[in-house]
Amino acid sequence: MKKQTFKSTVDRKKVLVVRALFLTAGAIILLGLSLCIYSMINHIEYAVLNSQIPGVVFGLVVTFLGVRYFLSVRKLKVEVYKPSSRFSWSNFKKQ
Repeated sequence: MKKQTFKSTVDRKKVLVVRALFLTAGAIILLGLSLCIYSMINHIEYAVLNSQIPGVVFGLVVTFLGVRYFLSVRKLKVEVYKPSSRFSWSNFKKQ
């Protein structure tokens, strides 16, 4: 007896958009880490409200936001890949 495998087919557009979001999140993380490293090597500081803030702090903030965005995209992927998910302008209305 042959085993039947059921593959859920996901629209190619959905897959490409989700991949683009993952790439964007990865780029944000890499840029944050590179800002940290660059700031450490070159002792970069930024003037904020009459005080000097190390560039490493800004790099860490950007990295944190990138990681948060990456986790959000993972959650979004689960919802978008459901067969019942469709785009509708009514999703953007206040409830």
